[in-house]
Amino acid sequence: MLDKERLLEWANVYGNYYGVPKEELKQTLSEGLDAVIKVDVQGADTIKRKLPDAVLIFVSAPSDTELEKRLIRRKTETGVDLELRTQAAQDEMKRLPFFDYVVVNHDEQVELAVSQIEAIITAEKCRVKARTIEI
Repeated sequence: MLDKERLLEWANVYGNYYGVPKEELKQTLSEGLDAVIKVDVQGADTIKRKLPDAVLIFVSAPSDTELEKRLIRRKTETGVDLELRTQAAQDEMKRLPFFDYVVVNHDEQVELAVSQIEAIITAEKCRVKARTIEI
């Protein structure tokens, strides 16, 4: 897909490739459905350059300390990798003004974060001047 330019955006993150297939996104939007895409800040930047009307929501932990606790609990990173991931998260926070919205995901309150994202989607659908996204 990468070689055939079938991805809207892609990245190699921590040795793993991730990407957003253009055709699936185009199909979803053509059916009048909403598309929620989980990407890092670099992916969000690429998407915003290609689709300026895309709505970007930054989902954040309430603090650096809480983020580190969550990473430790997940047991996906340890030692140097944990330090790198924590530093990357701090660097990503500097990109917050680039996003349209921020949702803080408090521990054990995922329902609140989901309802805030749903409210953003609803608000965007109520805009006087609708955003247009063409792929």
